[in-house]
Amino acid sequence: MYNILVVDDDKEIVKAIEIYLGKENYKIYKAYDGEQALKQIKENDIQLAILDIMMPNKDGLETLEEIRKDKNIPVIMLSAKSEDTDKINGLNIGADDYVTKPFNPEELIARVNALIRRYTKFGAIEETTENYYITSLDENRNKASKKFDKIINSDIINMIASYR
Repeated sequence: MYNILVVDDDKEIVKAIEIYLGKENYKIYKAYDGEQALKQIKENDIQLAILDIMMPNKDGLETLEEIRKDKNIPVIMLSAKSEDTDKINGLNIGADDYVTKPFNPEELIARVNALIRRYTKFGAIEETTENYYITSLDENRNKASKKFDKIINSDIINMIASYR
């Protein structure tokens, strides 16, 4: 069973989402503003959060910024703000998805399921580890390559980039 935090100042929306996600065997934690949400995340093992943007005390974007300081959990923004700039802003701040109100509950469930599936399959990755290759021509014009695994130091990456 996965723990999902639903945060919205509209208690009817929270209740409706709780009913739909409960049928999918998710355990639902509820909060009605950003401060309550942060408290729930601190006190419980939350695997995914659904956040409204316009809430009292601390709005959803401020709450998202606080969550991202310590947690790498999937976050779906759920908002009546439907302008492209609002969606882009939410995604750039750190949301994994953005759903506008009014919303189709089945679509929200599908998005939750997709994020949970991805999150559990690949885990919460803190740092990207990639393979970097340097290719150059030696004096005889034969290709020589060196493989660098799991480079995470930006100084080394900058040095490699300036190698050309």
